[in-house]
Amino acid sequence: MKHQALKQLKSDIKKLADPKKAKILQRFSKTQKGEYGEGDVFLGIMVPKQRELVKKYWQDLSLADIDKLLKSKIHEERLIALLVLVKKFDDFNRHPELVSGSKNGFQNKFGMTQKDIFDFYLAHTKYINNWDLVDLSAPKVVGVYLMDKDRTILYQLAKSKNLWERRIAMLATFQFICFKQSKDALAMAKILLYDKHDLIHKAVGWMLREAGKRCSEQILTFFLDEHSTKMPRTMLRYAIERLPEKKRKYYLNK
Repeated sequence: MKHQALKQLKSDIKKLADPKKAKILQRFSKTQKGEYGEGDVFLGIMVPKQRELVKKYWQDLSLADIDKLLKSKIHEERLIALLVLVKKFDDFNRHPELVSGSKNGFQNKFGMTQKDIFDFYLAHTKYINNWDLVDLSAPKVVGVYLMDKDRTILYQLAKSKNLWERRIAMLATFQFICFKQSKDALAMAKILLYDKHDLIHKAVGWMLREAGKRCSEQILTFFLDEHSTKMPRTMLRYAIERLPEKKRKYYLNK
């Protein structure tokens, strides 16, 4: 089965194509010339359907298979590749008894370690090139891997010329925030404070909002007291979304 898995998966993907939905997704994901998703091709398959395919095939796909999927011009194939990576990465945490040890950590049946998956992910950021691809994978691969490791790589990504690498850096901190660690999220927000792209404004504001919600409101208000007058409006609106109305008005009018 595993030798035919990629071929069968691609066949199943094509069967689920919906041209009407594809047109809607093409517009929504800004695929026209000059837009951030320029050239991206959609088949019109919604994420729940893609997750069903992931559940069916993830165990039988090698990194070589995932590499081929991730280099596809078809958006859904790239997302499925990333969701398979997430599933394989998470499987190490859920079922350590199913893998054998190695000097680099546990290996699965394809000889992969979590570090292999992490390295593969960062080596393929060129293909992780739309907001949903980043958001559904960066926290669960990059963020989880770096929970107990040096996080210098995130600061390098935050200063990248590549829009998607900057978003990966910011979204990876969501994993830390979930464990009440806000330091890196706030540091990343400072680095990206003057970023020119709307997708970064939204990502930074979103993570600041989550830091305020999951860590403490005071952490967020301290950041806003220092930086709110310099923040792009979209970033600020996202960040203050869950604050009490009086505080929201204060920062909007400051």
